[in-house]
Amino acid sequence: MTIENLPACLAVTLKYEGGYSDNRNDRGNWTGGHVGVGTLKGTKYGIAAHVYPALDIKNLTLDDAKSIYERDYWKKVRGDSLPCGVDLATFDAGVMSGPRRGVRWLQGAVGAKQDGIVGNETIAKALAANGKVTIQRICAKRRGFVQSLLSSAHFGKGWSRRVAEVEAKAVTMWLTRGTGQLTEEDRAEIKQHGIAAKKKAVVRGKSAKCAAGLGAGVGIRDTILDHGPGWIVIGGVALLMIGAVVLVIKARHHKERVVAYAAAATC
Repeated sequence: MTIENLPACLAVTLKYEGGYSDNRNDRGNWTGGHVGVGTLKGTKYGIAAHVYPALDIKNLTLDDAKSIYERDYWKKVRGDSLPCGVDLATFDAGVMSGPRRGVRWLQGAVGAKQDGIVGNETIAKALAANGKVTIQRICAKRRGFVQSLLSSAHFGKGWSRRVAEVEAKAVTMWLTRGTGQLTEEDRAEIKQHGIAAKKKAVVRGKSAKCAAGLGAGVGIRDTILDHGPGWIVIGGVALLMIGAVVLVIKARHHKERVVAYAAAATC
């Protein structure tokens, strides 16, 4: 629970943020915060034009980026006061979706007032809570949020994979208190989380097939009996199909968690 954990957390985050990108489909690359609005300045080391419209993003140095991360993200989530692992989950969420949103997810996970500002209540409850549960709750909220974004059609798979990997790495940090030295008991616990995720993936996958099959069956039956589906039936079938898609996405999320926890267990 010291600022010394910032480099470890930042190393994880920078793995996903990478170098310079000016993908036109990413709203964060535009100074106006929406695709086609403002100037396409791009993102570098995760420092995006929509947050820093006046910054020369393309020529940003890594040291510049590190200073920004410490000042505008780590300190805002009070990472130096959070438990190991919880700091990573909150920090990475703040980098990807904004510090206030990341803090609200933390606050929701520990039962604190969700005002987006880390105060004494948030810190006290974060310290008293089970860190592993806190991390998993934060990441569950993240998955739901990023999947709801319109740009998830372009970036959704990468985002959800990142959340799964950050979850597993954060849990590992919490178990080892930041030392990175896993005991056999730690490895067994991490593997159990992978097994639980696999079970959820199977359940969601089966449910998705059932929902899709039921929707198709209702539509075909109504067509045969009534010589054309009515609007009520069409609506019902549409809802079943949408539900099936949502379940498929959730199944994929849990499969990504399986892979992430398996990788974490071998570190």
